[in-house]
Amino acid sequence: MTELIAVALITVLAVISPGPDFAMVTRYSYLFGRGTGLTCALGIALGVQIHVFYTMFGVGLLAHHAQPVLQGIKLAGACYLVYMGWKTFFNRAPAGRDLPASPGISAWQALYGGFLTNALNPKTTLFVVSTYTQLVSPGTPLARQFGYGLFMSGAHWLWFSLVAWSVSSPLLRRALLDHQGMVDRCVGAVLMALGGTLAVAQV
Repeated sequence: MTELIAVALITVLAVISPGPDFAMVTRYSYLFGRGTGLTCALGIALGVQIHVFYTMFGVGLLAHHAQPVLQGIKLAGACYLVYMGWKTFFNRAPAGRDLPASPGISAWQALYGGFLTNALNPKTTLFVVSTYTQLVSPGTPLARQFGYGLFMSGAHWLWFSLVAWSVSSPLLRRALLDHQGMVDRCVGAVLMALGGTLAVAQV
């Protein structure tokens, strides 16, 4: 029971802390609408499973002892964040203030964007690896370990779905779109700063 409570508390705290996932869901939700934001949230939840699987099957320990592997993963994630931040920062806001009638990207693009953001997110890598190595004992049944992974994904999906639902509400979305240029620059700057900081740390 203590192990379960610890995993739950750490997961909740990790999910609600600001980071690349939050920035991406926010961007997709105010630009393309609620459906796109919710699909991005689902992609993020699926991305968590990548970290869970490689941690459970020993790749996390391999990366821990082979630092170049872990550093390569982190550097790839950092570069992706810088790239997305650059695109967002220099995104050209539309001239009108009307809410778009249809999403500007496909559901697959939103799902893939959320998935890739989380799968390459060094924050999630460290969160999952540290949680499993520190709190999950060797004697923990495999089914329970899978359960912890599903809980982590579920927590991500619920939180970021709430973010997408809130940001895409008509009043808030219209306000964000009215100031889209400024919002894009803020979100883009945050993503580039996160990516740049992580990249410098690896180099």
